[in-house]
Amino acid sequence: MSGVKVWIDQDLCTGDGICEEVAPAIFFGAEDGLYYVREANTEVPAEPTHSFHEPVDVPDNLLEATIEAAEECPGECIFLDVD
Repeated sequence: MSGVKVWIDQDLCTGDGICEEVAPAIFFGAEDGLYYVREANTEVPAEPTHSFHEPVDVPDNLLEATIEAAEECPGECIFLDVD
């Protein structure tokens, strides 16, 4: 693991979906029009849960795409934390 976690501040999310285009294994859109993170390559949750707002681990092979998604985000709502 890269030792990096990623999360989205939904208060800043503009719903553009660029993050999901760049790194669909981590980011996904929900029915509320906002985007969220999930553990890499897991099933998209059917219903919003408290874990939507929690940071998830970024695998090494997705680190570059996750950083790109954060850089491209118009709402600047994607945050990376290094352990």
